[in-house]
Amino acid sequence: MKRVLFFALLAGMQMANAQESHEGYTQKIEGTSLEFTMEAIPGGEFTMGSASSKEADEKPAHRVKIDPFWMGTYEVTWNLFEPFLYKDYEITKSIDGEIPAEVDAVTRPTKPYLDMTFGFGKDNQPALAMTHYNAIQFCKWLYIRTGVFYRLPTEAEWEYACRAGSETAYFFGDDASSLSEYAIYSENADGKTAKVGTKKPNPWGLYDILGNVSEWTYDQYDADYYQNFQEGVADNPVNQPTKLYSHSVRGGSFESDANALRSAARDASDPVWKQLDPQIPKSNWWFPEAPFVGMRLVRPVQPPSHQEIMEYYDKAPLKDF
Repeated sequence: MKRVLFFALLAGMQMANAQESHEGYTQKIEGTSLEFTMEAIPGGEFTMGSASSKEADEKPAHRVKIDPFWMGTYEVTWNLFEPFLYKDYEITKSIDGEIPAEVDAVTRPTKPYLDMTFGFGKDNQPALAMTHYNAIQFCKWLYIRTGVFYRLPTEAEWEYACRAGSETAYFFGDDASSLSEYAIYSENADGKTAKVGTKKPNPWGLYDILGNVSEWTYDQYDADYYQNFQEGVADNPVNQPTKLYSHSVRGGSFESDANALRSAARDASDPVWKQLDPQIPKSNWWFPEAPFVGMRLVRPVQPPSHQEIMEYYDKAPLKDF
């Protein structure tokens, strides 16, 4: 307990310094050899959606205000995700070979019956095929480990960070011929993911924000959601999830064509992603037919209270029959 409290206090001091400067930083997971980097995303306004798109769920284009936050430089990799997945693996990554009781008490995923890497490899490869619930529980594990509130981005935060101040179809312009410089997608993927960071980042330092794996957002997917914002400026909008399906995913993947990688393009989780799952009820943790979905972390500059944080993490999973 004392060790966890010390790490939480240390993390709190680091958080206060980072909040004051709002600069990118490296998050070390004390007591382990694990770390990851976060980029500072400035607050501001942008136009969300696309007035010229043929996709109805991207309309109407509307103005949105976003508070500053941090976002993961890279998609979460197996290097970071696997210690949460397997207790034994976490022990091997711990300097003294021990796990604090509070960390050990966090509910871990059931071990998948398939190879959830799908043969793509693990080292610096994006973790994938986790459910929305699984992704949030990973964020809880990080919170207990670090004392810092990490979560999924809202759909609005994701598009704002992806655009990085641009108003074009892609953050680098409207011409998709340059896409291969920035993204792993159907034209250059060879049917699999790539190690994170192998392509150019967007102007705010985010690698693979397009392609490689699609990324979970927190929002419930609603094709008509933008209809709520036809006038004025939406202030940090989030469509609170209340149902198992569907949740919004963004960015396209190694399987996607160029159109699906546009900054405004939206997609949604689908029960078909569990069609092969033989369990009844189906797993809360894995999508055995979704090797194309992963996650990226967000941390708000102004964190909620501990009670609000735990309410975010501790929503009971809905059974998937």
